[in-house]
Amino acid sequence: MHEVRLHATGDLRLETAPQPVPSQDETLLRVTAVGVCGSDLHWFREGGIGDATLARPLVLGHEFGGIVETGPLAGQRVAVDPAIPCGHCDRCREGNTNLCPTIRFAGHGGQDGALREYVAWPTALLHPIPDSVSDVGSALLEPLGVAIHAFDLGHVRLGATVAVVGCGPIGLLLIQVARAAGVNSVLAVEPLAHRRHVAVERGADSAVEPGSDPAAALAGVGVPAGVDVAFEVAGTDDAVAMAMRLVRPGGRVVLAGIPDDDSTTFPASVARRKGLTIAMVRRMKDVYPRAIRLVETGRVDVDSLVTDRFPLPEAPNAFASAAARNGVKTVIVP
Repeated sequence: MHEVRLHATGDLRLETAPQPVPSQDETLLRVTAVGVCGSDLHWFREGGIGDATLARPLVLGHEFGGIVETGPLAGQRVAVDPAIPCGHCDRCREGNTNLCPTIRFAGHGGQDGALREYVAWPTALLHPIPDSVSDVGSALLEPLGVAIHAFDLGHVRLGATVAVVGCGPIGLLLIQVARAAGVNSVLAVEPLAHRRHVAVERGADSAVEPGSDPAAALAGVGVPAGVDVAFEVAGTDDAVAMAMRLVRPGGRVVLAGIPDDDSTTFPASVARRKGLTIAMVRRMKDVYPRAIRLVETGRVDVDSLVTDRFPLPEAPNAFASAAARNGVKTVIVP
């Protein structure tokens, strides 16, 4: 089979490898779609993410779906949870599998991901999808799951007001999740004009540039005192500061972006004087069933976010396109 491995910063190579043989607890999948995520771009551009660095050639890709090749589910289309927790530690037993200290994650560290034609993956982490969810849609269920988990951490109440700072794929999915959950208004902040346009199409009441006056932006959505919850999904200090300026005193700020240099700073006086609660997003929990239902029922549209598709041999071009942010979502179709 063919696969794509990252050998060094910017060095993606198409290679051949034996087809994987699934263990007793695994299932063999033919991969149908892989989304290129911002965290993949960290590996591609920086050779790592956070404190994890490239120790050997790595197959990237954690947003993916496929068709089951063997076993009782043969022929079934599935979305794949890329996180393999231990299932036995205190964090797993309390329901916080995303915080498992020994978790293995597709395309991260020593765990190869999905940029290949076939993958053997734990059967328990496969989620059958209905015909109404497309192949590329199955790959976007993972970023939708992150958006759902971030929204959960926001403790958003019915009729609340929110801001989404950063309208890449997860930010745009957050806007749709917020609308599906019954928020009253959504303010989007995004530097790229084409993504501001999509933000409004997907449910934002207003979309402004990062340099906009926060007071004017809030007045534009009818909440001069500030939104109840602000979601930062850009990974920059400026985005964090903007989120804190947009939220009301006593409000909540959810940080989902991943900074390039593994550090985040913010104006302490703003956060302190407003008495803000800050929550950090670590991937997601077991939200795939909810994500599938949102797409199946049409309350969240994932397919319209896919603007660029590439075959597996053109993975370097796919990563270059995603890094340039000319579109919204890049998907590789093995």
